[in-house]
Amino acid sequence: MNIRECDQSDFSNIYTIINSAAEKYHGTIPDTLWREPYMPEDYLKNELANGVHFFGIEEKGELIAVMGVQDKDDVVLIRHSYVLPEHQRKGCGSLLLSHHLKTSTKPVLVGCLAAMDWAIRFYEKHGFSLVSESQRDELRAAYWTYHDEHVKNSVVLADQRWWAQHQRLSA
Repeated sequence: MNIRECDQSDFSNIYTIINSAAEKYHGTIPDTLWREPYMPEDYLKNELANGVHFFGIEEKGELIAVMGVQDKDDVVLIRHSYVLPEHQRKGCGSLLLSHHLKTSTKPVLVGCLAAMDWAIRFYEKHGFSLVSESQRDELRAAYWTYHDEHVKNSVVLADQRWWAQHQRLSA
């Protein structure tokens, strides 16, 4: 498995990976947040235009997993993390996350829907911790733009760098 930066030529593969992996959400997340496809092409194009940078895992010349990150002022947001269903539970997500955490010099935040308990457990296993509801609301207002329905159904997890920085600022 090889981790590499994605470029414009990977657009259709990124789109396919995201929407194939997101099928797991159907019936799990609130119906008001489900759409078909989960991430339309225009939305993905907008994400790229707004500075979301993807890197991925390639195996035998095929892109099988992607992570989209966005540099936002004093933090980096993990905006998207998806693995093709047939490659899930084989360490791809851990490999991508570890790579990102090693290369990032800023605190890292990730937002996900509260119903995605498997994602929350994944990030907690890798040293992230849930922030309080009030912290979530402050962070969402500062770094994300989502509609109210998404915000009320979501959580934010922070890495150890964010917690260390937050404790210094609170002291």
